[in-house]
Amino acid sequence: MARIAVIGAGMGAMAAAARLAVAGHRVAVYERTETYGGAVRRFERDGFSFDTGPGLLPVPAVHRDLFIKTGKEPLEDLVELVQVDPSSRHVFADGTAVSLPNASRAGVVTALDEALGGGAGQRWGDFLIRAREAWDRTRRPLLEEPLWPNWSVLADQEPYPAVPHKKLLRTRRASTLAEIGTWELRDERLTALLESHALAYGLHPRTAPASAAVLPYMEHAFGTWYVRGGMRELARAVYERCVARRVEFVFGAEVTRVLEKDGRVAGVELADGTMVDADHVVADVDPARLRALTDRPLDEDGDVRADPEAPRPVRFTLLLALRGPREDGAVHRTVVHAPDREAELDLLTSPGGDEPRCPTVTVLRPDDPALTPDGEHESVVVSAVLSSEAGWEEERTVRSYTDFLLGAAESAVPGLRERLLWHEVRTPGDTEGETGARSGAVPAPSLAAGRGRFLHPANTTRMPGLYRVGGWSHPGGGLAHAGMSGALVAGLIVEGPEFRGSQ
Repeated sequence: MARIAVIGAGMGAMAAAARLAVAGHRVAVYERTETYGGAVRRFERDGFSFDTGPGLLPVPAVHRDLFIKTGKEPLEDLVELVQVDPSSRHVFADGTAVSLPNASRAGVVTALDEALGGGAGQRWGDFLIRAREAWDRTRRPLLEEPLWPNWSVLADQEPYPAVPHKKLLRTRRASTLAEIGTWELRDERLTALLESHALAYGLHPRTAPASAAVLPYMEHAFGTWYVRGGMRELARAVYERCVARRVEFVFGAEVTRVLEKDGRVAGVELADGTMVDADHVVADVDPARLRALTDRPLDEDGDVRADPEAPRPVRFTLLLALRGPREDGAVHRTVVHAPDREAELDLLTSPGGDEPRCPTVTVLRPDDPALTPDGEHESVVVSAVLSSEAGWEEERTVRSYTDFLLGAAESAVPGLRERLLWHEVRTPGDTEGETGARSGAVPAPSLAAGRGRFLHPANTTRMPGLYRVGGWSHPGGGLAHAGMSGALVAGLIVEGPEFRGSQ
């Protein structure tokens, strides 16, 4: 039985902790804040409740697997999962709107054809078929196995298939997500639909590789889900599973150093000077912060690294308390696309010196009585992914984006201004305070291609016994991927370097 110290109580960390405890190890989690969940938090005021992190659950099979492998009670016995249908409603810059059914390629094709015309649905359907090929080629190496030692082989490949050019006797291969929109979708609204999936995960469509096509494919293939009571209920269930498996949690305990002895990890040091011995350390923290906890580099020469100085996407959020009930037929998720798509992308690339511009905005309106004081009120979350360099320390910037998000939300919530009781602003600084991620950044998913820029650091490090887990490690990026990384780290510790993930 090994002693294992886990740094942070995020979803990936807790997933790893539960699996390691079931394997017979003694596991202790050290969390610098006073609660668990990482970015999966809840804000409460005046009887209203809001998710301040992810609001929807992709690929619930990842969490079902966690609960099956760590106990007799399945996930659905502990939380209520609701399939969101329609999956989303999109309001485009020209005023066109379309609602897309959940997990139905044929239904999506039909809806797009009826709303956009001109064969738009068929083009989107053809794109989803190619996206499935990219998914089939990347699923195992990117999601189910530890990062290969020869990761550059994967990084140099582009799994998104080439498309025959209709006028030339050759094929044409898109290298970025933006090129897919220009060459294949040929409709600004379809391009905006595609790019909104990348933006939601903190990826820039102009630089994200074409393999990012797997993001809309995953949503169509596995559906969009909501956890009744809010996503915080999922974090609670994972935490309680850890406690039931005798994982120890120490809150208010900031780890300030990873201890080393005889060339391998020996434990952790806490802010109060306490030294904790451990045979293995699992870290669910931003890579830049993890490097600061050690006395030497953690990566092999040429290995995947996170640039601590590079600008990162961040999420700006408004929590809205509304008087009046949610109207019949209201859609759970509405995406209000930016009035000027190119200007939005320009601002993500070079935010300095430019005036704020209205971004793509996501409006979440759960049909959930648990989130409101009574049936005569509604709880709404409005958010956008923006640049960390937008000047969030300036009140003018916060005020501008607050106005942008409220204006966009009016396209999703009838009579919003008249119904608004109060709103709470959640800046990237709030996220940084809760998660420790520099600038409150959003961890994007790991993707193939891009010479390794879109691969997260491996779960193993140059320090024997020190492992990475969570949204900033392989496979990382998003709630499902963090859970997958937890499974991989547990497998590496329990089964050793030969562990190859799911079979």
